[in-house]
Amino acid sequence: VQLQASGGGLVQAGDSLRLSCAPSGRTSSAYYMAWFRQAPGKEREFVAAIKWNGGYTYYADSVKGRFTIDRDMAKKTLYLQMNRLKPEDTAVYFCALDSNLILSNVRNRVAYKVWGPGTEVTVSS
Repeated sequence: VQLQASGGGLVQAGDSLRLSCAPSGRTSSAYYMAWFRQAPGKEREFVAAIKWNGGYTYYADSVKGRFTIDRDMAKKTLYLQMNRLKPEDTAVYFCALDSNLILSNVRNRVAYKVWGPGTEVTVSS
């Protein structure tokens, strides 16, 4: 399985942006997909995750209420709708997937085995 994220760019504070991530290759039906981000000089951190079958969602406190993770099952595409962006949201955003994840590890970057190259989001003040 390969992942390809897209949709990053340069926006102003308060703007919105939607990221997309499309896995290619065969996947099992029961997997989690997630978005992580890494700001310069910082560790990669959890942003949001979704269980593909069922649509259960999980968010970091820092984005709850502003970001929405969703998926289009027909297109097999993951999305991250980011609203009311802040300069502190500036980072490279990565999508990740794992077919054997357990719920307690949904926010743990080490638990995800498949990663795509990131897409850069820059929010100016």
